[in-house]
Amino acid sequence: MTRKTRIRAALVTAAAVATAATVTVGVGMADQNAKATSAKPTKAQVAALFDGWNAALQTGDAKKVADLYASDAVLLPTVSNKVRSDRAGIVDYFQHFLENKPVGKKVQTIVNVLDGNSAIDAGVYEFTLTDHETGEKRKVKARYTYEYEKRGGEWLIVNHHSSAMPEG
Repeated sequence: MTRKTRIRAALVTAAAVATAATVTVGVGMADQNAKATSAKPTKAQVAALFDGWNAALQTGDAKKVADLYASDAVLLPTVSNKVRSDRAGIVDYFQHFLENKPVGKKVQTIVNVLDGNSAIDAGVYEFTLTDHETGEKRKVKARYTYEYEKRGGEWLIVNHHSSAMPEG
């Protein structure tokens, strides 16, 4: 290898090392910036997302409720055997569920904040339902899990599972 070839190889290697270092530092800084702008929510803030969902139920508008779900959300609802995995299915479920004028309240909640953009809220809630024909009220307890993701600056439900308590 000639002296010129060795110098050229050294320069190419140095340039590659400098580029790799710049990319690594840039990625590291981008990760730090993303973490800084995505501060973790408090458990209380995540638990309060239910209040917004419950308020949407009170409007009686299935589309307003569905707006709280991500476009790729999955809903495993309490009073339907169908898995709802698109907006149309979620709207359809809530159109029927809202006929009972549901009013929910949490009985027990356990929040797990995963990071600045994701959290899980699981526990037990109780709904007061009003029969749309007789006006008779009944209470139904169910287990629930909401998985939230912050997308475009907005907290959305990406997975919602609700099932009636086995003992009634």
